[in-house]
This record gives sequence, structure tokens and C-alpha cells, in this order.
Amino acid sequence: MTDYGVQTSSGGKINGTASSNSIGKRLGIIATCAVGGSLVALYAVAGPFVAPALRKVCLPYVPATSQQVENVIKVLQQRSGTLVDIGSGDGRIVIAAAKRGFKAVGFELNPWLVWYSRYRAWKEGVHHSTSFYISDLWKVSFAQYSNVVIFGVPQMMEQLEDKLGKELQSSAKVVACRFPFPSWVPDDTAGEGIDTVWVYDAKTFQSNADKPGN
Repeated sequence: MTDYGVQTSSGGKINGTASSNSIGKRLGIIATCAVGGSLVALYAVAGPFVAPALRKVCLPYVPATSQQVENVIKVLQQRSGTLVDIGSGDGRIVIAAAKRGFKAVGFELNPWLVWYSRYRAWKEGVHHSTSFYISDLWKVSFAQYSNVVIFGVPQMMEQLEDKLGKELQSSAKVVACRFPFPSWVPDDTAGEGIDTVWVYDAKTFQSNADKPGN
């Protein structure tokens, strides 16, 4: 009886160990799949945010403050017509402009932000007067817009000067936020610190560009 008892006990240990190993393998597979799926999801979400940073000129997503939005609208309060926000982020400038009568458009490289902007515009009731596009700003012509807003970085401002100077009509105005253009002389400013905005008249910077020596 004792021998049978020992054999039974030993067999139980073997079966228990095999069962434990089987469960462990299953949990390992589940964990591997979960981690793999999480990494794929993370890449899908973060990829569009990281990709712009890998470009030669990085235009990161930094949401405009409420004061910046207010300053942009303030310097354009006597203006009308079309408005474009270059690097429109979550759409707050475009939406604010649409609420004040502009036909407002945003160009943004990050598709997640474009989709979110469209949702916000619909929620705010201005989707009929706003448009958001997934596009690289260097591949877009801004000739049709009478008001241009840009949240840029220093590395891109000189190149953007050249692009806008060639494309815009003389009646257009450009509002730069956070960083001014390096060569253009602003016609007006509003705010202070990081909330400062600089206003440029296309007629002014285009005429200066035509002067001898420029």
C-alpha cells in the first residue's frame, strides 16, 4: 500500500508539473501577443507624431495657448475672407477664425490631429466653414489665401519667407506666432513672451524684396 501511495503521489507531481508547464507556455504566448499588439498600436498612434521630427525641418505639435489664439484673432479683427493655418495642430486657430466669419483652412501633416480637428469643428458647429487637410506645407501653394497664420520654428522661417513672398497676393497678411520671420519687418505685434504674434503685410515685404540689393 505504501508503494502504491508513493507511485500515485509521484505520478501526481509529474502530471502537475506538465500541467503547470502547459499553462506557463500559454501565458507566455498570450503575454507575447499582448506586448506585440501594444507595440503595434503604440507605433500607429505615435508614428505620425514622431515622423515630422525626423524631417529636415521639424514642426512639432505644441498646442496654441488661449492667449495666442486671442492675439491672432485680435490682429485680424479688421480682416475677412480666407484664412489658412500652416501646421494647424488640433484646429483651434481655424475653429476660432471660422467663428468670426473667416473661411478657414488648416494644413497639418499628422493625420490624427486632422481627424480630431474635423471632429472639433463639427462639435463646435463650424464644419461648414472649415476644412482640414493632411499635407506637407512645402507641397502646398498658399496663393489663394488672404490671411496666413504660422506657428513655426526658427529653422524653417527663412525658407518660408521665400515661399510666401513668391506666392501671396500683395493684399495678404501673415501672422507669425512664437517666432518672427528673420528678415521681414512686422507692421504690428500683439501680446508678449511666448504669446507674442507678429503681423506682416505682404505689400511691405514684397516691395522690400524688389529693392536693389535684396
